[in-house]
Amino acid sequence: MRVLISGCGSRGDVEPLVTLAVRLRELGAEVQMCAPPDYVERCAEVGVPLVPVGRPVRAGAREPGVLPPGAPEVAGEVIAEQFDRLPAAAEGCDAVVATGLLPTAVAARSVAEKLGVPYFYTVLCPDHLPSAHTPERRAQYNEGVDRFAGAAVNGQRALLGLPPVTNLFDYGYTDRPWLAADPVLAPLRPGEEAVQTGAWILPDERPLPPELEEFLNAGSPPVYVGFGSSLKTAEADKVAIEAIRAQGRRVLLSRGWADLALPDDGDDCFSVGEVNLEALFARVAVAIHHDGAGTTHVATKAGVPQIVVRHIVEQVYYSDRVAELGIGAALDGPTPAFDALSAALATALAPETRTRAAAVAGTIRTDGARAAAELLLDAISREKPAVPA
Repeated sequence: MRVLISGCGSRGDVEPLVTLAVRLRELGAEVQMCAPPDYVERCAEVGVPLVPVGRPVRAGAREPGVLPPGAPEVAGEVIAEQFDRLPAAAEGCDAVVATGLLPTAVAARSVAEKLGVPYFYTVLCPDHLPSAHTPERRAQYNEGVDRFAGAAVNGQRALLGLPPVTNLFDYGYTDRPWLAADPVLAPLRPGEEAVQTGAWILPDERPLPPELEEFLNAGSPPVYVGFGSSLKTAEADKVAIEAIRAQGRRVLLSRGWADLALPDDGDDCFSVGEVNLEALFARVAVAIHHDGAGTTHVATKAGVPQIVVRHIVEQVYYSDRVAELGIGAALDGPTPAFDALSAALATALAPETRTRAAAVAGTIRTDGARAAAELLLDAISREKPAVPA
């Protein structure tokens, strides 16, 4: 069996697809990834073949002045490249899995339609399910996407010999997407339709760098501050560091895609790049982060109290869940006030919060990607009847 996995977005969008690819290969399937060139190194690390498609997502990987793939000004170009590159990559595939930017997902489903194979779209939190929206809101989304990308998509579909399609939001997401999120951290609400598999997270066995180990061992557990691929929370680190220091705590700053920097060379602060968060979160007092699905799942599984900064309208779900579960606090962003962050720190550092975080950690599933891979291969088998003897 051969599966095409297509994604376009931040590390948080693509990493679950990498995990699914690894689990599919373990079950004997052949996998072809298509994603922006940002992820060439990551896919090579785990032995997953990647066809780089489109421009880089990360600003530092693009030439000056080159817009990201999600910019409206380049939508037609991005869609054209997806339709140009995906058919060859999908040759011989028995299914297509996609996530990330909707116009690129529409291209992936169109290729699956041309091949006559199953297509599955994946979301990372319930708020992104089509069924989570009212009929009126869903109609608005369909109208907006059709107006924004309909002409470009249908022009490319015509070149593949496919009829035009409308309601692109519904077409790309499907009526019942897969939900790659833990049912404790992200339970389905009444009326929401999805195949919930559990989170797709690949265990990280990398050791922490020696200099980081030295810092961790030199004093009390620090407070982690990191906003991943988000650029909208770039000023929040300054407030966080000030509030953490005011409570006599040490600071561990993740540079992230915004390339955050420490305010000074004080020995109570240390900065890191890309490291094993599973190992690191077991060693910190609190994790302050940006509401990303992957970071929230890793922190919750590690049992570390969290402070989650809501930073964009579409990405606020997990901050509220962390607060509801009693495993941390939620703050409005992109830059929270000093007093609000100080109060959130008091909540997160309270003994009862750590106790609750440890209890919830024991309920988080770790087999979501394996479950999804088995479901996918089973669906392919049902689509392909056995050859008579």
